[in-house]
Amino acid sequence: MVDKLLALSKNSYAPISNFHVSSIVVMNDGKEFSGVNVEDASTRAGACAERNAIFAAITAGYKKGDFKELHVMCADSETISTCCFVCRQLIVEFFSKDSIITCYDKNGNYKKFTVAELCPHPFDEDDLK
Repeated sequence: MVDKLLALSKNSYAPISNFHVSSIVVMNDGKEFSGVNVEDASTRAGACAERNAIFAAITAGYKKGDFKELHVMCADSETISTCCFVCRQLIVEFFSKDSIITCYDKNGNYKKFTVAELCPHPFDEDDLK
């Protein structure tokens, strides 16, 4: 997975932050969808790698409950970075609480989290009742 993420990170568009992020979503049936972060000059209209990968799976017809795991790497960092809170909200929406989110640094070191660990106090459909 590390080699795939490193290669994918070259497609990232991050001229402002130089923080090139890649992500691969693995579905329950084994299919993979990838995403990279895309920045823009306003810094508001860009999108994170995790969201782009999740959106690609949804575009292909996958639904809530079809998502198995998520892998995320910042190819410019010696630090293992976790998902931003906008991405965490989307992760809570589509992944089960025991799904694994694996975050990597540029050297392939990683930390694994369950969704419940990464998002201990989610805002989800139960809050809308």
